[in-house]
Amino acid sequence: HTEYLEERFGQDGDKSLMILVKDSLRVALVTGHIALSEVPKVLTKEKIMDAAIRFNNSLKRDFRTGRPRIAVLSLNPHAGENGMVGTEENDIIIPAIKELQEKKILCFGPYATDGFFGSGECTHFDGILAMYHDQGLAPFKTIAMEDGVNFTAGLSIIRTSPAHGT
Repeated sequence: HTEYLEERFGQDGDKSLMILVKDSLRVALVTGHIALSEVPKVLTKEKIMDAAIRFNNSLKRDFRTGRPRIAVLSLNPHAGENGMVGTEENDIIIPAIKELQEKKILCFGPYATDGFFGSGECTHFDGILAMYHDQGLAPFKTIAMEDGVNFTAGLSIIRTSPAHGT
């Protein structure tokens, strides 16, 4: 339904963005429903920046957050260990974060997912930007399965659904 609603109710050509919400926990995704093996192939600095800008705009407009703080998750375990466990952090994610910061968007990271949610680090941010579906949704649903809401940002109408699906 999302693509249809985006076509019919998108604002000024904006793309929509799925945000999972429970109270102050808000998680958005850079990539959607694609195979995990495809994520590194389609992940680009531009894609990360686009999702972060849309997320930042929605946090301001839809959630009334003055200066949103966005945590950006890493792609690889341990945030790539400075290139030892993958180079996407150094090559793509960190340059995206730096350019976003130059645009005055308060984003930080990349954070390794394995400790980020369990340590409570997630509570220090207005939004969390995950690189792929299960990276963001598995911890979110563990925390908020029955209480979570799927909100579609970037539409001229309010669209929500249960975070766990119908």
